[in-house]
Amino acid sequence: MSELRLTALTGFPQVASGDDLGLLTQAALARTELRLQAGDVLVFAQKVVSKAEGRRIDLRTVTPGKQAQELAQAVQKDPRLVELILQESRRIVRSAKDVLIVEHRLGLIMANAGIDQSNVADPASGEFALLLPEDPDGSAARLRERLHALTGYAPGIVISDSFGRPWRVGTVGVAIGCAGLPATVDLRGATDMFGRPLRVTVVGHADEVASAASIVMGQAGEARPVVLVRGLESRAPAQPAAALIRPQQQDLFR
Repeated sequence: MSELRLTALTGFPQVASGDDLGLLTQAALARTELRLQAGDVLVFAQKVVSKAEGRRIDLRTVTPGKQAQELAQAVQKDPRLVELILQESRRIVRSAKDVLIVEHRLGLIMANAGIDQSNVADPASGEFALLLPEDPDGSAARLRERLHALTGYAPGIVISDSFGRPWRVGTVGVAIGCAGLPATVDLRGATDMFGRPLRVTVVGHADEVASAASIVMGQAGEARPVVLVRGLESRAPAQPAAALIRPQQQDLFR
């Protein structure tokens, strides 16, 4: 693989609960004058998947408990938002003013349990927050099956979210859901250009795809939540994005 093409699908509409993302994607492909081909991968921003799956929460319906109220005071966040974060989390990893890092129930270590309020709803309509999909790998698999039924092709699917990193500034796209392509590529046993065997190299393949796609998606008001990736090649077996989560017994920092 020496060339990769990434194309954001134009004119993708605002997504509401219950919308058929497969149909919306098929229409967006047509508007962009593209047709799926064998080997294609589609990267979806997590937000459109969450919206279609009804994961938008009206903060007026959230009553914060005692723990959420106390923690909200310490981190200076909305107590209702903190209550949602606690509900979606296994444990608090770190907390400080303006920072709340948790272990999400899916095993992801992330800020605010992935709950976001940007690009969720017009502020004039109220205050809303968006949770991650219940099962991002399952969401990716269903999208793949739906697009296969609609187009005759079963593209690889990546669901991407923006993550901060503990030792580096800035957010990057990472894969929280994956179907039809390898989440990781294990290169252990292969050799470098001088014949030296690789002993520890495992590539976060789906994360690299998600990060590349986030460049053309944008992070603000671009409204480009779906990207077609063409030219990827891998002989590694397909894996869910859950394979990217380092097992606790191998994590030197827990």
